[in-house]
Amino acid sequence: MAQTWRRGRTAAGEGPPPLDAERLERLALRYVERYATTRAKLRTYVERKLRERGWSGEAPADPAALVQRIAALGYVDDRAFAVMKSDALGRRGYGPRRVASALRAAGIAEDEWPDQAEDEKWEAALRFAQRRKLGPFAAQVPDRAGREKAVAAFLRAGHSMAHARMLVDAAPGTVPQRDNG
Repeated sequence: MAQTWRRGRTAAGEGPPPLDAERLERLALRYVERYATTRAKLRTYVERKLRERGWSGEAPADPAALVQRIAALGYVDDRAFAVMKSDALGRRGYGPRRVASALRAAGIAEDEWPDQAEDEKWEAALRFAQRRKLGPFAAQVPDRAGREKAVAAFLRAGHSMAHARMLVDAAPGTVPQRDNG
């Protein structure tokens, strides 16, 4: 019978060796090197690797201390990640509620979240309408069901009801100006 070789496996079919402090740190640094991440995501990754491979170190494993040490070196920056994620989602046309949901899912504390100005919220709503061909970017005025679907799409994308209504009610080809009041 032919032996299948896989990365990290021995010829006898055993799994990779259990982790010690040095191997765990190398895994964590490799993860940070490859992915933009947060402290919470890194800790989840380290804990998962410990569950999968086990621990052979002399002292008990301390994922929190490892994550803190890597963050102190500047390899993980939750605030920078939050700004990057917020900007990326805003460019794709997502609103503040959707951005907040993504940041919360990434494990970023609310005090690390960037503030989104009212102009940025409006620009994101316009980008969403353009991308989805809604409101002023639609080919024709939607019927009542189409209007309700368009408003629902805006709300799912995290935009306010006021922005959704203003854009959905706009005639095709007429981009409304944001209300400053």
